[in-house]
Amino acid sequence: MDITRPQTNRAPAEKFTGEVFFDVLSGADQLDSRLRAWLVRFSPCARTAWHTHALGQTLYINQGVGRVQERGGEVVEVRPGDVIFTPAGVWHWHGAGPDHMMEHIAMWEALPEPGTPETTWGEYVTDEEYGSPKK
Repeated sequence: MDITRPQTNRAPAEKFTGEVFFDVLSGADQLDSRLRAWLVRFSPCARTAWHTHALGQTLYINQGVGRVQERGGEVVEVRPGDVIFTPAGVWHWHGAGPDHMMEHIAMWEALPEPGTPETTWGEYVTDEEYGSPKK
């Protein structure tokens, strides 16, 4: 058994727009586990860049109001208790709504081959793409 107190980190500006902070809950030093889990906190309007995951990603919304979108799809508003699954290789982004903070737990799997990227990052989400949710 391992008990830790994760450190809060500022998310890198090349992968996020706005103020974003994360705590690594699983995956940092656990060599025998493929689970990756981060607690991520977004300030209003903050969001990830477009990205994909090699084996998909699940988000659980803890607090606040957020937005998610798959490339080519509608922007969807999400709230506490919502679970969002994005399949492997699907370009997407997620972040806070314009007037709310949002906190989620992001979960994905590492690939068994060492050095193979779990996440592929793309360009920033534009303000136009961020737009208004339709659902």
